[in-house]
Amino acid sequence: MILKTIADHVLDLAAPSPAPTTGINTEGLADFLRKFFAPLFLAVVSVVAIFFLFTREITRFVQFIILAIAIGVIFYVPNIIEVTAKAIAGALGIK
Repeated sequence: MILKTIADHVLDLAAPSPAPTTGINTEGLADFLRKFFAPLFLAVVSVVAIFFLFTREITRFVQFIILAIAIGVIFYVPNIIEVTAKAIAGALGIK
C-alpha cells in the first residue's frame, strides 16, 4: 500500500507539467480586495466619525461623511471602476 502510494507520487512528479498560461489569473481579485478592505474601511470611518462627533466639529463631520460615502461607493458597487473608465474613454473619443 505504501509502496504503491510512493510510486503514484513519483509518477505524478515525473509527468510533464501543463504549459503555463499567458498571464496571471486575476479573476476574482476585485472581489477579494473588496472583501478584505471593506471591513477595514468601515471601521476607520466609524472611528473617525465618532471622533468628529465627540469633538463637536459638525462641519468636518459632514465633509468626512460625504467623502466616506463617495469612497464607499467605489468599494461596494461592483464594476463601478470599469463603467466609469469606459464612460470617460467614450467621452474622450477613445475606443
